[in-house]
Amino acid sequence: MKSIITKNLSECYVCKVQYNIQMHHVLFGSKRKCADQDGLIVPLCIWHHTGSNLAVHSKNGHLLDLKLKRIAEKKWLEYYGKSIEDFIERYGENYL
Repeated sequence: MKSIITKNLSECYVCKVQYNIQMHHVLFGSKRKCADQDGLIVPLCIWHHTGSNLAVHSKNGHLLDLKLKRIAEKKWLEYYGKSIEDFIERYGENYL
């Protein structure tokens, strides 16, 4: 698995912890296959992924989720040299 967001897949992207790491697919559902191909994944510790009420997959994790989506879109635009319109065409949304 590759990530264009971070080179270090062995530590949490948020807090830099190096244990209990899980890969988070920043875009999911029908967008996941393309997002995985494009490297839109980040390593998260279990606490930031599923562990607390502020974890990305928790009921109050929408702020972290949106932050990661914005970072992913910025990195995608930069890495692939594409426009926001290209991102919208590929993923159907703009998070910036």
